Amino acid sequence: MNRFRTSKFKNTTPKIGKKDSWICNIRAGNVQSNGNHIKASSALVAFNTDQAGMLGVTSVSPDADGKWTVSQLPCHGDVVTDLDFSPFEDTLLATCSADETVKLWRLCCPEKEQPSGPELTISPGQGRLELVLFHPTSSGLLAVGASQTPLLWDTSRQDAPLAVLEQHSDKLQSLSWKQDGSLLASSCMDKMLRVFDTRAQLTPVQSAKNMYSSKGSRVLWAREDYLLTTDMNRCREVRLWDSRKLGSSLGSVSIGDSSGSLIPQFDADTGLLVVSAMGDPVVDCFEVTASEPFLSQVSHFLTAAPTRGAAAVPKMAMDVLSCEVMRVLQLTDSCIVPISYQVPRKSSQDFHADLYPDTVGCTPAQSAEEWWQGGNKQVDKVSLNPDKRSQAKAPSANKVPPPKNLPIGRSKEGGSPGLSTSSSPQSTASSSAAPSRSPSSTSGPSSGSLPSPSQTVKAIQNLMGPSSKFRHIQGAVGHRDTHITNLKALNLTTPGECNGFCANRLRVAVPLSTPGGQIAVLELSQPGKISDTFLPTLQNTVNVADLCWDPFDTRRLAVAGEDAKIRIWRVPEGGLTEILTEPDVILQGHTEKIYSIGFHPLASDLLVSSSYDLTVRLWDLEKGAEVMVLSGHQDQIFALAWSPDGKLLATVCKDGKVRLYDPRQSTKPVQEGPGPEGHRGARVVWVCEGKYFLVSGFDSLSQRELSLYSLESLSSGPLARTNADVSPSTLIPFYDPDTSLLILTGKGDTRVCIYEIIQEQPYFLECSSFSSHEPHKGLTFLPKTACDVRDVEVARGLMLTRTTIEPLAFKVPRVKKDFFQDDLYPDTAVWWEAALSASAWLSGSNGQHRTTSLQPKDMTPVSKAPKEAPVKKYMPSSYYLEEKTDEQKKDELLSAMVAKLGNMDDPLPQDSFEGVDEDEWARYLAQIVVMGAQVVGRAFARALRQEYAASQAAAQARGRSGQQSAATSSITGMSVQEAQQILNISTLTPEQIQENYEHLFKANDKSVGGSFYLQSKVVRAKERLDEELSLQEQDKQKKQQNTQT
Repeated sequence: MNRFRTSKFKNTTPKIGKKDSWICNIRAGNVQSNGNHIKASSALVAFNTDQAGMLGVTSVSPDADGKWTVSQLPCHGDVVTDLDFSPFEDTLLATCSADETVKLWRLCCPEKEQPSGPELTISPGQGRLELVLFHPTSSGLLAVGASQTPLLWDTSRQDAPLAVLEQHSDKLQSLSWKQDGSLLASSCMDKMLRVFDTRAQLTPVQSAKNMYSSKGSRVLWAREDYLLTTDMNRCREVRLWDSRKLGSSLGSVSIGDSSGSLIPQFDADTGLLVVSAMGDPVVDCFEVTASEPFLSQVSHFLTAAPTRGAAAVPKMAMDVLSCEVMRVLQLTDSCIVPISYQVPRKSSQDFHADLYPDTVGCTPAQSAEEWWQGGNKQVDKVSLNPDKRSQAKAPSANKVPPPKNLPIGRSKEGGSPGLSTSSSPQSTASSSAAPSRSPSSTSGPSSGSLPSPSQTVKAIQNLMGPSSKFRHIQGAVGHRDTHITNLKALNLTTPGECNGFCANRLRVAVPLSTPGGQIAVLELSQPGKISDTFLPTLQNTVNVADLCWDPFDTRRLAVAGEDAKIRIWRVPEGGLTEILTEPDVILQGHTEKIYSIGFHPLASDLLVSSSYDLTVRLWDLEKGAEVMVLSGHQDQIFALAWSPDGKLLATVCKDGKVRLYDPRQSTKPVQEGPGPEGHRGARVVWVCEGKYFLVSGFDSLSQRELSLYSLESLSSGPLARTNADVSPSTLIPFYDPDTSLLILTGKGDTRVCIYEIIQEQPYFLECSSFSSHEPHKGLTFLPKTACDVRDVEVARGLMLTRTTIEPLAFKVPRVKKDFFQDDLYPDTAVWWEAALSASAWLSGSNGQHRTTSLQPKDMTPVSKAPKEAPVKKYMPSSYYLEEKTDEQKKDELLSAMVAKLGNMDDPLPQDSFEGVDEDEWARYLAQIVVMGAQVVGRAFARALRQEYAASQAAAQARGRSGQQSAATSSITGMSVQEAQQILNISTLTPEQIQENYEHLFKANDKSVGGSFYLQSKVVRAKERLDEELSLQEQDKQKKQQNTQT
């Protein structure tokens, strides 16, 4: 009976979409290894490129614009021989290489820069590594194939492998885990097929010499206890084996006679096997069964280009409503081609449960340690039904606890406004600051009088919540003539604690990737293309860990190296003209690599540094010596920052704490509090005149977040939090004390987010964001004096890309640019001048920066600008007395309302409020409302008077019959003229009315495309004309009677 049973997959059809659905413009590499050269998770795709040690990363689905972004991941110093995505985390990638290492990478979306370093590096010491494979049921468990030896690694135990299996007599060619994770199969150039029970013994439990050739053999577990192998006899063959009896194969099928190795991809849910071959454009599909005929051909397909690699997309990414049961990505020389296998069904937009049994989910069943101790738990299965998947996801959102002290209106479920896609968002209102007000509730004056302007402003603020005057801030890149271009050999691997580069008002310092830790120092006054032949640099001799300019000396640069030394360089007057090899001072004291450095904001010659030795040290540069060591940290120090008054030092640490030091009082922290829950990095910056400090870090789910701390309650945790997106790079904060603007971005991001920080809820007021065309490598800001106040610039920075340094200006749109916007430019601190010396500060003295005005001498403050009186416009009386049609009346009414209420082409409403005090602004709003009501009332009254006058004139002209006709028109709702137009009649005769009525009634019948509504219009028109003829006949008879008498 079995041979007559029909498979539901026998008509499965391979389909290739149009070229715009391909991932093009790539350069795949011809790597000599046993890997598939491409792997896919449900979200990402990684593949070998033509550069040794470099992988390309893209997404499974296109971007919003229908295109794919491909980013580069430099991961090894030699050829990447194999790669594999974790079955439980879409972004976790394992790679192995000829450089004898295995690395784990936490990838991000291709639009952002990929991580500069791996999460984990394993060096087995077994020579060149050929294969890497995640375990199907346990997290953190890897099978690694060295040249002749399979190894098992628990990534949580990096010191030694869990097991080193029996050495093969020749080179390993493939490894494959059984679906339940209990057995491991291998194929080898010695033509042996081996099956290992790795927890029971290190030697094979089954083995047989049953391969025909030593070239390009592969082994792959099929369902239950069956194995699939591919190798070469006289032609290429696929064979099915029972792992319990390896003496002979159950079935086989031949696939051409080309020399390229076969790449098998098996789907356990459907039993479909897709086989492609290296260097061959043919792709075959088979159905694998446990009974005769074992391997049944389903399709034979010819692609447009030869295959360089192939990967199956996980089942969770299938388009189930299109009956897609399998998708294979074909890697060619210049593109990645998705091949979709679909089962033809009559209804292709419904979920077909018979095609999609529950599939393996994405939650690990156990840890590597639990599996090694004998655990055999299986991964829970999930449904692919979209309705069930959406229901399953709904309750999980409620299980996520909201962050502590989160400002009202900013929950995790609602998403973070911090990195939302809106380019000009409205500020979020806090319910505590803005109690609800129903339309009927009133406070203040009665409805018969207008509220005062100040009351109107307060009412609007209470209703909408606080808003930022910077909410419409705009970022713009400077003209190309101001760019520094042709920047080569940029160092993209600076530590996460480093900003990537630094600048002062005269010059910028950029670390390079060339040997010797070279640093390019470029003059901002000399933009343009950098010479290809010679670039003067500072020879730091070791890689740069961090660097910063002395705020009080534009020629002094401090550089922290990976050799635990700090070198102080002095740039010659006018800039570098030759290579400098000797620093002015070398500071030694730290015993391990330095994290970060920073100058004191008030005292000259005072530097602070943090290191892997878990200490923070203060240095007196005038003496060239260490003056203080701060302790108390238990793990890596992510960042440190001085308070604006220079008295306190804040740090954030990987041990999950933020600390506050008063260095002149104690070397131990004076306060401690809970820091970010994530351990991937953090930054700290002081805000609001030093009353608060802000930490940008990660939560426990690796989502970027901002936390605001108050000095008065540091131990109780953050005063407020707001969440951002998921990205591997830490948000680097820049704070402007004059405007309270917080500007944030991360290395590799394309978006710059802006907040105004206030000292009341909701604390974070979101402003417009800026997006660059390509990921930037760093962002730094110049002194406030660099801003063009005539163009209302509130911040000016420099953006570092791969090859350029571009000026970036942030402007606030204003109407009255002829005036100095003194509400945006308070007197600024002259922070580029020292307030006291290092010795004075260490002895207990405190200082304060003097302030200076940014107002040009030829500009008047907008607060003193003359107020313009509102201009009232009156129309002549002839305008109102003129006879107009109904259409003209409607147009005039709409025009009047638009003219009073504003035009969409006019400047934004906020522009008209700028430079005007609150009372004047509110009075202007009130005038708009009142005058709008007056316009509507006048137009309505004018329309009534004209209609009444027209009716009276018609009645007088027609006499008594006219009055009756007008009354009839009022009753029927249709005038004689309208009825004549509907029936297309110029002269009222019963014959003409009847003829046109019959024709139009049939022509508008519903069966011929008409409608009942049109037919009813025709009937009413005939009734109105019949009534008019009757009135005319009655009037005629009465006239005849009058003449006879």
